[in-house]
Parts: sequence; C-alpha cells; structure tokens
Amino acid sequence: WRRVAGYWIDSGLLSRMEGFPGAADCEYAAADRPASSACRTFIIDQPWSAAFVSYVMAKAGVPGFHPSASHFDYVRDAYLHPDASAFQYLDPASARPAAGDLLCYVRIPSRTYGYEGLASAIAAGNGSLPMHCDIVVAANPSNDGLAYSIGGNVQQGVTMRLLHLNRSGNFWGLPQRTVGAPACSPDALSSCDFNRQDWSVLLKLKSPAALALLPNPTYYNVPSRDTLQANPSSQVCCVNCVVGNDVPRCPVP
Repeated sequence: WRRVAGYWIDSGLLSRMEGFPGAADCEYAAADRPASSACRTFIIDQPWSAAFVSYVMAKAGVPGFHPSASHFDYVRDAYLHPDASAFQYLDPASARPAAGDLLCYVRIPSRTYGYEGLASAIAAGNGSLPMHCDIVVAANPSNDGLAYSIGGNVQQGVTMRLLHLNRSGNFWGLPQRTVGAPACSPDALSSCDFNRQDWSVLLKLKSPAALALLPNPTYYNVPSRDTLQANPSSQVCCVNCVVGNDVPRCPVP
C-alpha cells in the first residue's frame, strides 16, 4: 500500500484527490512514518491504474503527457489534440506495438466500443468512459512472438500481460470481448481469458524527435515528499473499509 501511495505522490496526482477521504493521509504515508489506516482505505476505494501509468510517464519524463487519475483523459488528448499529445491514436488491429505505447480497453460490460466506437464517443463529447491502459514494455515478433505489457491495479497489483504477435509485429488474434458471450465456466473456457477485453486503441508513443518538440511535462513541479504536510486530515468514512481502522462506513448514496 505504501508503494501505491508513492504512485499517487510521484505522479503529482495526490493533490487533486484531496476531496476524497484519506487522500491527505497518503501525503506522508510513502515516507518512513507510522502506518495510516485512512490512507490504506483511500487506496482501496480509489482505482489507481491511471495513477500507475502517470507515475511511469513522470519517471520517464515524457513530454506532452498530462497525468490523470482517468485513462480516458490522455486517450481523449491523443484523439482531439494529436499535435500536442505524446501519442498517436491508432487502431490496435493494425498498429504495431512497441515499448512505451499504451494499449487500452473500455470497461463497460454491457457493450463494446472498439476502435471506431471509442473514437465516435470521444468526438461526440458525451463525457468520460471507464477505461484501462497497459504500458507496452517489449514487443518481440522475431524472438518469442509476444508483446509484454504491464498494468496497475490489475488483480490487486502491477501485473504483466502477454499477447501474441505475428511476424510483421502486429497483434495476432487479439482477444476481443463480445457482448452476450457466455460466462466463464469449464464449458466456456474462452470466456475465462483475462486478455479478452474491449481493446479499443493503441496509443503509439511518438519518436524522440517528435517528442522533443512538445512542452516539458508539468509533473516536474511535483513537490518533494519532504515538503508535504506532516499532519493528516481526519478520515470521514470509507467504502471498502480496512478492518480495524475505526473509520465508519459511508452511507449508501
């Protein structure tokens, strides 16, 4: 949990989350200070996969990337502002993944979007969508024929995913989720594939020459942990409560 608190801090996102119970306690939790049950509650309650991606991009110093607690924000930036984004908005069915790219899917069980559907939703400007993005860390079509990606908050951790590539370096048989598919069971093993998702976009990291033309990332101004406040705010309530933290459960909205 301290490592996850560090993702929020070092990405510069924690200050934007101060309105959520327990966030302020995480401002010092990553340091060697007494454990904070309120911070652990914040980490459990708030999805942190986008914070992990933002943390990695901050550590890499990628120009043109704007940290966000929502994957949809930098996906939308790549589509609407291609000249200012660090990424190109590409169809994962035809694009060739490489280290530094983001492979993303939409997390809505009741429907699928795909490449065209997600682009249409962004263009319509109807608000955000729940999404998840993995960071491609290697793609070896001529070696083992696999692309390796890592994502945060996957099965309660940072998890590596393996996807097949063809000889040209494109995804080969990228498992796509379909609406109405049978539930995971011994009689429907294909539905048990954790890689079967509504893969909708590959955000292709631009070349170093193109990235050099973009503004320096704003997360260089993130305050150091030593300057963060030492006194935590009080926790009001929790949703997925940590046992023994003496914080009351939030009422059902």
